[in-house]
Parts: sequence; C-alpha cells; structure tokens
Amino acid sequence: MEAIKGSPEEEKAEEKEEEEEEREGEEGGEPRGRSTAAGLLSGQDPAVSDARDTACFAPRKMENEEKVINKGEEDEMKLCGYSFCRWRLALVALGMVLTGGFLLLLLYWMPEWRVKATCRRAPLRGCQVVLLRTTDEFQTWFCAKVRTVLSLGLHPLQTPKYAPEKVANGCSEHLYVTPSDESRTDLGSSGPKAHLQEIRCFTHHSMKYFWNDAAQNFGPIKGLDESTFCSSIHKEHSRGLTKGMQDYRKLFYGVNEIAVKVPSIFKLLIKEVLNPFYIFQLFSVILWSTDEYYYYAAAIVVMSLISVVSSLYTIRKQYRMLHDMVAAHSIIRVSVSRASQGVEEILSTDLVPGDVIVVPLNGMVMPCDAVLVSGTCIVNESMLTGESVPVTKINLPNPSDDPRAATDEVYSPEGHRRHTLFCGTTVIQTRFYSGEVVRAVVVRTGFSTSKGQLIRSILYPKPMDFKLYRDAYMFLLCLVAVAAVGFLYTVVISILHQVPAEIIVIESLDIITITVPPALPAAMTAGIVYAQRRLKRVGIFCISPQRINICGQLNLVCFDKTGTLTEDGLDLWGIHRVENSSFLPPEEQPCSQALVKTPFVACMATCHSLTKIEGLLSGDPLDLKMFGATGWILEEATEEETALHNQIMPTVVRPPKQLLQEPKPAADAEMELFELSAGYEIGIVRQFPFSSALQRMCVVARALGQKRMDAYVKGAPEVVAGLCKQETVPRDFERVLEEYTRQGFRVIALAHRKLESRLTWHKVLNVGRDTIEANMDFLGLIVMQNKLKPETPSVLEDLHRANIRTVMVTGDNLLTAISVARDCGMIRPQDKVIVAEGLPPRDGQPARVNWHYADALPRGPDPPPTIDTEDVPIKTVAQGDGLEDLLPAAARFHFAMNGKSFAAIQEHFPDLVPKLVLHGTVFARMAPDQKTQLVEALQSVDYYVGMCGDGANDCGALKRAHGGISLSELEASVASPFTSRTPSIACVPNLIREGRAALITSFCVFKFMALYSIIQYVSVTLLYSIQSNLGDFQFLFIDLAIILVVVFTMSLNPAWKELVPRRPPSGLISGPLLCSVLSQILISLGFQTLGFLWVRRQPWYQPWTPLLSADPCGSVPGVPLLANVSSQGNATPSHDEHNIRNYENTTVFFISSFQYLIVAVAFSKGRPFRQPSHKNYLFVVSVTILSAVILIILLGLVGPIDTFLELVCLPSHWRVNILLLAVANAFVSILVESLLLETLLWRVLFSRDKQGEHRLAPSSSSSSSSSSHPPQETLGRWRWCALPALLRSRRKPPKSRYAHLAQELLVDPEWPPKPSTTTEAKAPGHQNGSSCHVITVT
Repeated sequence: MEAIKGSPEEEKAEEKEEEEEEREGEEGGEPRGRSTAAGLLSGQDPAVSDARDTACFAPRKMENEEKVINKGEEDEMKLCGYSFCRWRLALVALGMVLTGGFLLLLLYWMPEWRVKATCRRAPLRGCQVVLLRTTDEFQTWFCAKVRTVLSLGLHPLQTPKYAPEKVANGCSEHLYVTPSDESRTDLGSSGPKAHLQEIRCFTHHSMKYFWNDAAQNFGPIKGLDESTFCSSIHKEHSRGLTKGMQDYRKLFYGVNEIAVKVPSIFKLLIKEVLNPFYIFQLFSVILWSTDEYYYYAAAIVVMSLISVVSSLYTIRKQYRMLHDMVAAHSIIRVSVSRASQGVEEILSTDLVPGDVIVVPLNGMVMPCDAVLVSGTCIVNESMLTGESVPVTKINLPNPSDDPRAATDEVYSPEGHRRHTLFCGTTVIQTRFYSGEVVRAVVVRTGFSTSKGQLIRSILYPKPMDFKLYRDAYMFLLCLVAVAAVGFLYTVVISILHQVPAEIIVIESLDIITITVPPALPAAMTAGIVYAQRRLKRVGIFCISPQRINICGQLNLVCFDKTGTLTEDGLDLWGIHRVENSSFLPPEEQPCSQALVKTPFVACMATCHSLTKIEGLLSGDPLDLKMFGATGWILEEATEEETALHNQIMPTVVRPPKQLLQEPKPAADAEMELFELSAGYEIGIVRQFPFSSALQRMCVVARALGQKRMDAYVKGAPEVVAGLCKQETVPRDFERVLEEYTRQGFRVIALAHRKLESRLTWHKVLNVGRDTIEANMDFLGLIVMQNKLKPETPSVLEDLHRANIRTVMVTGDNLLTAISVARDCGMIRPQDKVIVAEGLPPRDGQPARVNWHYADALPRGPDPPPTIDTEDVPIKTVAQGDGLEDLLPAAARFHFAMNGKSFAAIQEHFPDLVPKLVLHGTVFARMAPDQKTQLVEALQSVDYYVGMCGDGANDCGALKRAHGGISLSELEASVASPFTSRTPSIACVPNLIREGRAALITSFCVFKFMALYSIIQYVSVTLLYSIQSNLGDFQFLFIDLAIILVVVFTMSLNPAWKELVPRRPPSGLISGPLLCSVLSQILISLGFQTLGFLWVRRQPWYQPWTPLLSADPCGSVPGVPLLANVSSQGNATPSHDEHNIRNYENTTVFFISSFQYLIVAVAFSKGRPFRQPSHKNYLFVVSVTILSAVILIILLGLVGPIDTFLELVCLPSHWRVNILLLAVANAFVSILVESLLLETLLWRVLFSRDKQGEHRLAPSSSSSSSSSSHPPQETLGRWRWCALPALLRSRRKPPKSRYAHLAQELLVDPEWPPKPSTTTEAKAPGHQNGSSCHVITVT
C-alpha cells in the first residue's frame, strides 16, 4: 500500500491554521475555531458515527476519572474527556435564541460551562473534546478539540512496522495520511487500509499532546532530550535520516517554527469588545439611547473607542515586537546529512529530531536545539543568558570510544550545555580537523526548544494573583447587589403608581447602569497609564502595566550580585604565588621579565576559552582580564591550516618580544621547559571548558620544541587544592583564602602538571578529563576585586528605611557574597551570619544541616602577613569579640547558604525552608532554576517579591517574581515585566514609589467611582419615590463635566519623593477602606435625604403638576425673588410629562453635584505615598472651576443654564440653605476622612509596619544601613516589649505567614540554631521533625 498525503504547502497551511485557532482560543478559553454560535453548533468529526452522538442517552459505564499531564512541571494540568451531545447542542442553541445571544457570551467567557453544556463525559480514549484545569492556585480552565490523524506508526522515534524498507533505503514516499487526505484518496485501490493507525492529539499553548495507549493518557512527544544515551546519539542518530523517516517524524513534531502570528486588527477587536465590561457598556449605551439619553451614550462610546484603540495598539505592538524577535532568521536554508545519501539542503522548518545539521564555516543562527557530534563551535548565547560573551562548544564525548570512561549517561541539554547548540543562539565560528565537517544532531524543534519555551512563557504567562483585583470584583458584586435592590424598588414603586410597562423596564434597568458605572475600567486604567509614563521618563520601560500596582506592595527585593550590586568587570588586585609549598609575598602584576617563563604565568596565558573574532579577542570577561594582565599575544590557526593536518595547533600564545630580551636560566631542572629562545610560545592542544558543576577548567598545552606536554587547571580554590598533591599546598592555604574572601575578593587558584611522555597528541585528544586533572602541583592564587557600584549602598539604605528586605542571590563564592553584603549595608556590622551547610544522605548517614557562624570560622595561630589592608579599596569589618557576645543579640542574625545546601534543605528539610527564608540574606552559588525556587519559597510565606538582575541566568526569577526588573536590554530580559535603560539599581526605589502611588491612585479612583455611583443611586432613588428623575442634561452635566474631568485629573498626583516605612493596603476589603467608603455613603445619604425632606417642609413648597405656572417663585406671596431669566423663560407654559422641573429635583441636583467634588477632595490622598493634592495643579484648577460653575448655577446668575438643565427657580434663602448644606457636608466628610479615619483606623492598621520607624536612628550610620524590614526589623523591639507584643498578637494575629512565623519563632528556645550544632533529618519512625546534637567545629 502507498500512503498519500497532501502537498507540503497544504500540510504547513493546515498546521498553521490549527495553531492559530488554538492561540486564538487561549485567552478566552474558547474551543478552537468555535468562537461563534455557528462554530459552537458545527458538525461532529466525520470519523465519528451517529451512534457516538446518541451515546448521550446510553446508560453505560465510562472512565470518568481525571488524568494529569505534565506532572511535576510548572504547567501541570488535570484533564478529562467529553464528547458532543446533539440534544445538549440543540438546547444550547435554543437558549441562545431565547436570550438574544447572551448565553453564547456566557459560554464564551466560561470554558468549563461551555464544554459541560454541549458535551457529555466520555473516556479519554474516544473523547472529542478535552477539558483542562491547571493545578495551581488559579485553577484556570481551558478546552481543546481532539484531532485525529492516520499514520503507519505510533511513535516518532520508532521505525514504522509496515515500511522498514522505505526508511532504510531512503525512499521519499510519505508515511502518513490525515483523515482529509484519506477522504480525497481511494485507499482501497492502493493497498490494505489496515496498515494505517489512528493517532489522536490536541494542541494547547502551542504544544501537541498525543494519546499514549500504554499510559492511557495524553502526553507531549519528547525528542532526543529525554531517555537518550550519549552513546546512542553517536551510534544511532549521527548518520542522519532518510527523507521518508523525516516525513514520518514530521507528523508528530510538526513544522520546526516558533510561530508568533500577529493577529489581525479585526480579530483583536472582536476579542477586546467581548470583554464583559465592554458588553456592559454596550448594554448601557443601548438602554440610554432608548431613553433618548444620546449625549452621555455618545460620550461613553467615544471613551470606549479610545480605550479599545489604545488597547489594540498596545497588544498589537507587543505581538509585533515578539514576532520580530523570533522571526529574524527563523526560516533559513540548512544542510542536512541523509543516511548514505550525502548532504541535502532543506528549509529549517522541515527539521525534526534526529536530523543531522552540517554547520557552515561562517556560522549560522540555530533554528533548533542540537548537540554537537563533531567539531567545535564558538557561540553567542546572549538570547538565553543575557551575556554577549562567546562560548566555546565542543563535541559530545562518545563513551564507546573511551574504555576507561564512566558508565554511559543519559543526554540532557542542560546537563550537557557545553555540547549543545540552543535555538536562537548564533554560531560565530566553527573549527574542524582533518577535513571533517562540523555536525550536530537535532534534539528539539519548535516550541519544545529553549527559545520556544521562553516564547511560550511570554505568550501564555502565568496569571498574577493580586488582592486588589480580587477585591475589585467582590466590590462590583456588592454594587450589583445594591443595583438589584434598586431594581426591585423601582419596579414596585412604578407598579404602585401605575407607570406604563415600557417605562418600568427602562427605569429599572437604568438603575443598574447608575449603580455599576460603565466608565469604571477607563477610570481605573488612568492612574496606571500615568504611572507608566512617569516610569518611562526615568528610563524604566514596562510591558505588563498591571504589575505596576503590584510593585506598590513589594516588601522584599532579591538582587543579583555581579553586574547588579557590583560592577560588571573584575579588576586584577594581584597574584599570590606558591614556591616550595609556601606563599610568597603578594605581587601586583604578572607581566614582568622575571615571571614570563614561570608555570604560573603560562597557566594564566593558556587556561582560558578566549578566541579571536574579526581580529579582536573575545570571551569571558574574567579570562580577558587574566590574559590581558600577562601581556601575551594570542594567535589562532587559519581554517586552511586546521583542515590540512590534525596536528596543527589551533591556538598559540606567546609573550611580547620586549619581555624576552634578556632570558635568564632557571634555577632548577624543573624549569627546563621554559628555558627557550626568544621564539618562546605555547600551543593549546586540548581544552576542557569551564564547568559550573566541576567549578574548574583545564587545558593541555605544549611549548614549542618540547616533547612533553603540560596540563594547567584554573578554578575554585577549594576544588583546585583538592586536585593537587597535598605536599604542594601551603599549610596556611585555608587561612589566606578566608582572609581574601572575607574582604570581598574573588579568588582563583592555579595548578600545573607535567604529563608523561607516553601521552602523545593522539592520546591526549582521547584521554578522560579525570586522568589529566590529577596529581597537580599547586601554583598559587589570582586575586580579583569586584567593586561596588557607587549607588548601591545608598539605594539599599533607602530600601531598609522603608522596611523592605533585601536578599542577595548570586553565583559567586559564599564568603565573597557575605563580604559584599556587609560592604553594601545589606548586613549590619553588628549582625551575625549563620551559615547553613546542607549535606545530603551519604554512606548510610542521614541528611544533615551543619550550623556555624561565618565570623567564627577556624583561624590559624599567626596573623595574615600577606595582605596589607591599606591597599584594599573595600571597607573592612571589625571582628566580633566572641560567640558569647553574639548570643544575646540573637534577634539580629542572617542565614547564608550556597546552592548545594539550598537543594539539600529543600529536599530533606522542607519544614526548615520557611524559617530559613525568613532570615536568609545571602544565597551563593545558586543555579538559574534555584533562583526561581527561592523566589517561590519567599512568595509561599506571603512576601511580595521583587527581583533585580542583569539578565544573566535571571530570566526565570524575573518572570516569577511579583516585580521583575531587568538591568539588561538584551533579548533574555524580554520576559521581564520591567526593564531599566540604565544598569543601576536606583530604578528599584523609583519603581516601588511609582507602584505605591499607582496603588493609592487606584484605591482613590475606585472609591470615588463607587461613591459617584452610590450618590447618583441615592438621588435617583429619592426622586423615583415621587415619580421624578434627573433630567438628561443634568445627567450629562454630572457624568461629563464633573465625573470625567475629576477622575482623570485626580490620578495625576506624582509619587512621593521618598519611600516610607509603611506600605499601602493590598486590597479593597480592609477596615480603613471599607470604613472610608461606608462613612462617606452614610454622609452623602444623610445630607441628600435631609435636603429632599427639608424642601418639602418649606411653606412655599408646591407639589409638581404637569403644567407649570408662569412664575413658580412668585406663587408664594411675600417671598423675595432672586432676579433671573428663568421666570421669563417660563412665561410660556411648557409640558413636563417626566416630572423633572420640581423643587426636589433641583435641590437634590445641587446637593449631589457638590457631593461629587467633596468626595473627590476627601479621597485624594497625598502623603505618604503621593504628592499632596495641592501640587496636582490640574486637579485643583478643575475642582475650583467646577465648584464655581455649580455655585453660579445655584445663585441663578446665568438664566439660560437653568432652562437648559431643567431647573426650577428657588427662593434666595433656600439657595443659601443649599450652600450651607454643601459646606456642612464638606466639613463633615473631610473631617471624618482625614482626621478620624486617618488617625485611628489607618494608623492602627499599619501599627506593625510602623514599629520599624521608632527603631531607626538617623544619627547612627550603622542604623541607617540596617536591614530593618518585617518581620526581622521588629524582633529587637519585640524582645524588649515581649509582653505587650504577645498580648497584641493574641488580640490580632498577623495575616501574613512570615509575620505569623516570626511570632512563633520568638518563643522557640531552639531557634536560631546554636553554633557548632547539627540538625539531622528525621528517621522514618520518628514523630519529631528533626533532632539536634552538638558537634565540635574544626
């Protein structure tokens, strides 16, 4: 049988259409391609029979249990199967008709309801739709349609059973068909149809999930990145695929393309206008139009159009930016090796795992993830790491070629980064020998690649939970409940007064639009937009505006060290050589004639990964500094030389001639290698790149004319010393190393070894790394210094004064990190640092944590004679007196640990993690994923976490934090919500200040809009009781002239100039805010009701009649009239069928108009988070002008305005009474809001946060740089005031977990851990969490 499929163009178009439909449905969660009623009710899968539809009625037992996909991963989800049910579809269609399409909208917003309303539960094996639910705290629902394809096999990495000869011979016939192809082709005439197997799959978040019969579940198809051994890659996958096998695998893996399609404006418009708020606005506009309220309806339409256009522009701009980022070089032509068929050039979109790419000489942009199997590449990985430092990639070692190699290991892209070319990275140069081309095996394609996963995290971000947004919906529900009461009240009152039915419907629905203001979304957005503009002016760019509010709650900020707190580059402080197992005095420069031929300088000149790109040295900044300090010259062989013969040295280093003018003979025979003529040079034979796991790198080199080779090692001092012969390591090595690291220096150790003469060039290329890195001679130390940035101490001091914790997360040495933390003020001089050393189980011993104080490490008997502290440009710290002096100040302590300890504690001591992060300040040697785990651990105890990094390995933490700030504008920071144009941490306080101002602005606007709705709701409700209402132009004046002007100007208050120790509340459902809103509601209700009832008791009051008298004021004899033109305008009788022109209406209108301005002024909070309202000049001018206009109308100075607003003429003394009521209202409202609530409730709420203020001593430099933050900053105060604090905590326990945990630890006698103790993991049968015993620290 010959299987037939569509053309490649048809296949690609079909797959793109499927992915496009899937992406369109993700935001709203709608089924793929079913966003309309027609789509919702479209026909079933043609492969499914009618019996399947009627199964809705069959009472048969089905497998209805939920399954889990992506178990243990960030995107873990539960899923269950459903099949379409015709009678349910018919009922939904009927419901949509009866509800005028509202049911369709409801199902569009609720994916879970949509699936359950149209489908019936079915086993996953035969379902047509899957319903997915995330397992995180958000419990988000998605749905996807299951598609079916036909193939000759069930697994992409296995050879199809019925076509082995096609694969083996490289036949280009296609090995699979789709159902549509099957319908177009008469397969019965071609061969047996039984060879085709049905494969079921669905697409979610740009990833395909296939049905696995063995697991009875759906799952993603993996490439060669899982369960593939290194030997298998060389043996089975290094020869390439035939065309037929490539087509077969392409069915499963799809097109190798990270497609970020920019949606059309029409599609974005449809998605935007289907937002519930816009639907409500459309409903309001239609209702107002039927009530002939055209002006405000037109104003809302204009506002909505502006908002929609702005939103569409922003979304489309972000899509374009992302599309342009991934589209560059995404589709290129590549050369691939075909099994026994030479090299073929294809499009990169046709690549599948198992293809073998031939990397060209001039490099390329990698279109996939691939592992090198031959040759060497120099790669720029700035897209992934944020560092534009070229990295050398070498071929994956073949375990079968080295009989002494360890057991074969499973290939992992992360574990074998030195051999993996990642998608999106740029191959700058390639190197090969003996004419062998540089080849790489494709391991991952499309969205499964490292770049694809980054793009997926941007396209489908994890929702950010923030209390403000949750409370806003709760508040709106409360307003809806109030509106429902008003709705029923209106209906009852209207029926009692025998109002026509159509008027009842309009007025009762109108009360809903009054209570829930349609302009609320635009009003809430204004403050964020203004904050975003202010951030842009200070060089901070935001791609996620909703995060600005969240940044106002940050109370902990994690900082990367290198490039963030300190300068990017390292400076050479000096070298510390070793001779005869003893340290020599420190030397400043290695570039001298006396040292040029020493092994120490030779190691500095050869042990690096530098290369020349376009004639310029490029590589790791540390290597550049070290090599530059020697003054040597690096030369690389040309491509012709490397291709000519395999013994040509690829890289040669030599000193400048001026250093070789007077060569001096060596003192001993060991230096014969270096006693050469003026042509002295060293060639690098083999390079073992730096490994973060091994913490070292190694090279094998040979001096010109010498037969024996040399091995040089550079790396972490502790690691290098362990590789050396103990008799060559100085006895005071640990003491000297500690002195350097304690003062913040970065120390690198060097070692050397002469290799045996039997190790020829060919043997060296195949020998294992462990064989080379053994029995080394210790050469000495290279001391580098990393200076603090000038602004670092002052910025951290500002954060500490604001009770914002600071944490250092770095990949550097632990003691160096502690020293930098002290220098920058993150740790106070008098504070103690407890180092937690976590050890996993080993040799039958349980896991344990060793505790010791960083300042109490063992010291040698002699003082360090090798360091002159006067030459050290870093602040030193006075030593403590002893452990006995540390214990009384146990409240002021910090934990420090490295990445290995953090991993061990997380795995074996999970109950210790919250306690450690509560006081953890320094986390060193942290891997990128560990930084993310630390952020999550801090968030788990209710910290609002900010993360500031330079983009190097910080992407995961930047994305996961509540507020991630990247100091790099490279592509690695594209997922960070905020990016600073200037690489300075001064952006952190600016962002927090603007976040606090935006948060307070959101509260003010929300409260004002809520009061606006309630005030108008009260006005309308009072007037409904007499069958009256506000006039159209009265509504228009209130909504347009007052509300919109006020709401858009009250948001303009800039942020306060400095950070204060307290934070704004995080939600609307809090005591002070609720009391503020409720008190203003009661005040407004009281004054409006007072005015409404008082006017009816006036002696000149007359009930309303449809035909107004010519002079309503003159109807009361003896009452002096205020001269106005309204009496003249009313000379001609006019018909007022809506009962607008009456005394109650006019009185309520004036009182409510003043109330809108009063609550705006009362709610416009200034200090301590925003500038005072009187500095918001637009707001002051707006309120002043509006007050003057209302006063002019009240005094009747402009008669035509009374006629326009349908106001009646009032006696002059009553106008004065209304003015007095307004003044009394303003006095009471501002008094209650500013004095009572601010003084009592607000300060009581923040009483715990303000405790840090009393402890700060401005005159003390140590206090000003203290780490004063909750809960740690309050421990000292609570120690002295234990009883009141405990009593207060009993009365009102803290809501945040970190504060609750801090109170528990105050009364824990075993916390903090005592020095020189060990915490062991609990035994399986123990009841207690852990056991401790004291050990002696040596």
